[in-house]
Amino acid sequence: MTAALATLTFLSAIWLLVVLGAKIMEQSGPRIAAALKGRSLEPALATAPMRLRHGERAVAAYRATLRLRAAA
Repeated sequence: MTAALATLTFLSAIWLLVVLGAKIMEQSGPRIAAALKGRSLEPALATAPMRLRHGERAVAAYRATLRLRAAA
């Protein structure tokens, strides 16, 4: 009798794992498949080229430090 109850408990635990695994795969299966293929489900963000300004502030600050060094 004990062996029958242990077998029933084991089979019900296996069934529960299968049901939970199927539910997880249903929700995130497409994301997992896309990740395995090396792709993304979200559309790629449009990136605009960014113009970097090499400002006069950096040059002015550098020149100020040279003047201060010369004055010291």
